[in-house]
This record gives sequence, C-alpha cells and structure tokens, in this order.
Amino acid sequence: MELVKGELVGIVGVNGVGKSTFLRTISGIQPALKGKIFIEQKDRETLPAPKLASLISLVLTNQPISKNLRVAELVALGRQPYTNWIGSVNAQDKQQIKNALKLVNIEEIQHKRCYELSDGQLQKVLIARALAQDTPVVILDEPTSHLDMYHKAQVLKLLKNLSQKTNKAILFATHEVNLAIQLCDKIILMQENKIVKGSPQELISENAFDSMFPSDLIYFDSGSHSFRIKTT
Repeated sequence: MELVKGELVGIVGVNGVGKSTFLRTISGIQPALKGKIFIEQKDRETLPAPKLASLISLVLTNQPISKNLRVAELVALGRQPYTNWIGSVNAQDKQQIKNALKLVNIEEIQHKRCYELSDGQLQKVLIARALAQDTPVVILDEPTSHLDMYHKAQVLKLLKNLSQKTNKAILFATHEVNLAIQLCDKIILMQENKIVKGSPQELISENAFDSMFPSDLIYFDSGSHSFRIKTT
C-alpha cells in the first residue's frame, strides 16, 4: 500500500484484526512481522530515532501525558526533535507552535491546563502537538474513542481539512466506519485473510463492506452507504 501527501486514509476492521499492530509497525514502536516500510524512499529500519521523529508524528489512544501542562506547553513538545539538548525553542519553533494552535482552532484555550479540558478538546491538543512536529506523515490510533457522536464527526472532519491544508498524509485507525466512508480519500479494510484498499466508492462498488461483520445483526446498505442494524 502507499500513502500520498494530502490524503486522509482510514483503517477499518473488526476488533483484534491488527489495526493498531499495523500502525505501531509503521511508526517504529514494534518491528515488522515481515515486509518493508519506506518513508520518502528511506527504509524505516535504517532511520535513527531523531530522523524518524522528523518524518512521523503519532497520536495514540490513552497516551500518557502530564495533564498539569498548559495547552501551549503540551503542543510545544512536538518541537522536541528539533530543539537543542536543553529543549529551548527558537523563533521558528514558536511559529510552528502558533501555526498548530491556529490550524486546530484552540488558540483561545492555549493557556488552560490540560486537566481542565474535555476529551474532545484534549484530542485537538494532541493533534496540534503532532502538527507542531511538522512531519509529512501523521498517524493516529482511534482518535475518536471516548467522544460523543458530534465530537467524533468534528475530529474526523478536522483531520480531513488538515490533510488538505497542510498537504500531510494522515493515517488513522477507527471503528467509525460510517464517518470514514463519508470523509476519507482512501480506506484500508483489514480482514482476517485479506486486506482491501481503495476509495470509499471503489470499496462500495466492489461490495467490500458486505463481509466486514457477521451478517446476523448488521448489514451494509449500499443505498445509504452506511451500516445498519437488522430489526427483524
């Protein structure tokens, strides 16, 4: 598979199929079971950690952070790959932090401490930190977990807009298949014995979603392009 700059790509599949393992492998948290990963024509396994941190930024579910930090301080941590040994930021770093806060529209809360934030606000802060890191690839593992329906849609719409505004390749795993179908440029559908990838419309035309879940309770309605529950 290939990631292209400026595209939002969603990974969908049932629990346990390997979505998070796939993202951890790409980002270098764990070694590949097999195969090769190249980032801008460079073999990921040969890249030192500082170089990898300039190519991939990562937003994990339940990521351990100090919630006593202020929003702007947490976003500033995204500049760590570029700062000196004492971590001081220069004018360029400050501009990147300012741009990230603006892109995610959290300038008004930048002085709040993270423990004061809602789950939705905190997720935006973590996305802003990834943007401040200024990498060509941004990877997120279930960025909408713990959010209500409105804020799930808000975060994914934000990612869609960011992929276009920043020309970054944004890859995320999600259980929100209906939202991914509406917003993603491409979808990777992981199943036990195969992986199918393409635009949402291509996967719908190929009936790829029909076998995603057991058919006793949920079915894919090609008319509405969404999963529905069997009521009879």
